[in-house]
Amino acid sequence: MESAIEAIAREFATVRTGKATTAILDGVRVEAYGSIVQLRQVANVSAPEPTMLLVQPYDPNIARDVARAIQSGDLGLNPSVDGAVVRVPIPPLTEERRRELVKILHRMAEEGRVSIRHARHEARDRLLTMQRDGEVGEDICRRTMAEVQTHTDDYVKKIDAMLTRREAEVMEV
Repeated sequence: MESAIEAIAREFATVRTGKATTAILDGVRVEAYGSIVQLRQVANVSAPEPTMLLVQPYDPNIARDVARAIQSGDLGLNPSVDGAVVRVPIPPLTEERRRELVKILHRMAEEGRVSIRHARHEARDRLLTMQRDGEVGEDICRRTMAEVQTHTDDYVKKIDAMLTRREAEVMEV
């Protein structure tokens, strides 16, 4: 269940808000040195301003490749090469795009809830199997199932809290 929370946090970080965060470029892959690698392996990404990302390739010769990868990354970003660095202005989000992003966040959160429920279901099945095999008694099985349900509810609440926070960030103008 903890891994589901971590996965949701990573996914939420990739959703763009009105502010520049380096996590926006986490999924960008660059063709460099004859292979495709993650952007963070070939460049340092920073956010010096709230509306600007600065990408500094470790090798200045691949700055154009980095810019091309960011532009083709389906993020709606338009990078510009400035010598050895790539500047990525973060345009303000329209109201319509904010609503789309909120829908995406809700979909991600639901996937997280489903994975938590799946973990609960697996734990329940294991407990019932152990009870059938005589490894645990009925009272212990019932008590443990109640604990598993409590943990499930807690993790779902964590996802809902993360969703609420991220939704507020996205809708903030």
